[in-house]
Amino acid sequence: MSKPDLRNKTALSRAQREVMEVIWDLGEVGVAEVTQALNRQRPMARNTVRTLMERMEEKSWLTHRVVGRSFVYSATVPREESLGQRVMDMVDKACGGKPEKLMLALMQYRGLSEDEAKRIRKMLDEAKEK
Repeated sequence: MSKPDLRNKTALSRAQREVMEVIWDLGEVGVAEVTQALNRQRPMARNTVRTLMERMEEKSWLTHRVVGRSFVYSATVPREESLGQRVMDMVDKACGGKPEKLMLALMQYRGLSEDEAKRIRKMLDEAKEK
């Protein structure tokens, strides 16, 4: 899978992000499986899910292949890539483009366990070496 350029993709609605989470978790799935998974959280009609998935395919977030008489969908964007884009957007919009403001807010309002701080320190050290 080639690296997607998320800057050119239309952002997803909250409901579409919920669908994407299911697809990322399950891999290739049909509308029925996504509907079933979503209905564990809150009721959503199968037709609504199908419409969401069709629109997500139009936005190039999903692709499908035909199996028998059904469409089987898969993500075109890896979860990590999408998360990275959302974090970049948050840094740009909520933190004035300054990643240190995001880290400060995380530390002040949520806090970090000692293990989390060690893992972050290790990631920073590894990034510095590169």
